[in-house]
Amino acid sequence: MQLTGITKRYPAVVANDGISLTVQPGEVHAVLGENGAGKSTLMKIIYGATQPDEGSVLFDGKPVTVKNPQEARALGIAMVFQHFSLFDTLTVAENVWLGLDKSLALAEVARRITEKAAEYGLDIDPQRPVHTLSVGEMQRVEIIRALLTNPRLLILDEPTSVLTPQAVDKLFVVLRQLSSEGCSILYISHKLHEIRELCTACTVVRGGKVTGVCNPTQESNASLSRMMIGAEPPVLEHRAVQLGEVVLHTHGLSLPAGDPFGMPLVGIDLEVRAGEVVGIAGISGNGQKELLYALSGEDTRARPEMVQVAGRPAGRLRPRARRALGLHFVPEERLGRGAVPTMSLAHNLLLTRGNAVGRGGWLRMRELQHQARVVIGRFNVKSGGPDAPARSLSGGNLQKFIVGREIDARPRLLIVSQPTWGVDVGAAAQIRGEILKLRDAGCAVLVVSEELDELFEICDRLHVLAKGRLSPSVPRAEASVERIGEWMSGLWHAEVQEHLGRGQEGGAGHAQA
Repeated sequence: MQLTGITKRYPAVVANDGISLTVQPGEVHAVLGENGAGKSTLMKIIYGATQPDEGSVLFDGKPVTVKNPQEARALGIAMVFQHFSLFDTLTVAENVWLGLDKSLALAEVARRITEKAAEYGLDIDPQRPVHTLSVGEMQRVEIIRALLTNPRLLILDEPTSVLTPQAVDKLFVVLRQLSSEGCSILYISHKLHEIRELCTACTVVRGGKVTGVCNPTQESNASLSRMMIGAEPPVLEHRAVQLGEVVLHTHGLSLPAGDPFGMPLVGIDLEVRAGEVVGIAGISGNGQKELLYALSGEDTRARPEMVQVAGRPAGRLRPRARRALGLHFVPEERLGRGAVPTMSLAHNLLLTRGNAVGRGGWLRMRELQHQARVVIGRFNVKSGGPDAPARSLSGGNLQKFIVGREIDARPRLLIVSQPTWGVDVGAAAQIRGEILKLRDAGCAVLVVSEELDELFEICDRLHVLAKGRLSPSVPRAEASVERIGEWMSGLWHAEVQEHLGRGQEGGAGHAQA
């Protein structure tokens, strides 16, 4: 495929400005750029989801005009979106079937999904409604749907953002196999080590323009970062601080699954103190969503004493009452739960703070817009200003705004899920740095993430959540990718028992649980 002079203009920005790009047969080609650089827009143009204002596309040496995704799929082009294109009320099989040859029976599609999922280690139940899936499980559906079309050009937009290291390794095996069979792959990721490991060519985009082409195998993370953002990301300072009081405490938190496809929580014992960052690792779909609902106040079925915030029984309190105790929450789903797509950034502040509401319920718009400008400036959010609708922002910039909105509220307890999902290296370093500043200022922080590098970088202690059960905590210095990876399969029990046995033999000591 060859793109020449691709240009796409929007009222507030030129997303693509004369971009040219060539992809060879069987090549794994990275497209690298910071948030808002125009990568996703370019991929949507190739896939027919967006039409360019200028430029031409050659596929197999022939000029093509891809008017819609159906025409793209007919050419052999498949795409895995960063923001999923799934119907919530349909099942996995029905969503996949919509993009395939309609001569196939739905039962046959379900069978192929099961086979493909087993082949690539992306387990998913074809009969589950999409609204019951976690973000990581939705991403598996998108990847399987693309692979079922046997594509000649596969576009992957942040495909590993919510996959475990083991799942990433399996995916890379699949991608290398596809490449060896002649399938070309366009790969967008902010994880520089992945690009260096997987890709054989790289086009760097900044501000909608191509600023460089390189072979990433011959580059370092630092040199790729310089090409992408013009500088290396700052090194985080992880200083030792004095721990304060327990701000979040759960004791024996057990809840039955809220729906037939959910995960029950079993005896969750968790403690987060002021001045520490506690991380929870795990494969998506193992109870993360259920635990976060119970902690944030979206699920109020727990007995009051099972969840305590700042010493107060909070199991039955709704989100607003928990915010009054100092708890702020960043959900994993940016659009729909973290922000209302059609509302402005200023109005989206109202979701979690009410200090811009005056007497009689009147909004103080000047105050709201000022607060939005502060968050936009502090977190370098590329947008059309406080009045820009949330849906007009790129995924990474919207993530920066939502995280910034909660950090700027000066929480006593911050619970954040996937804090840097889809965010470039510079912005990720900034978000992680701000989380550590909160910690140093005495805030208690709980981070739920499927990106182990992130957890190792910012956390003081780590847990693993597997099949609705929480592992003992392990200090960051004693954790390793291999150990945490094993615990993700629920294999910590034998290790803990062995540790307990050694302690009893020595006559003293016990495992922290």
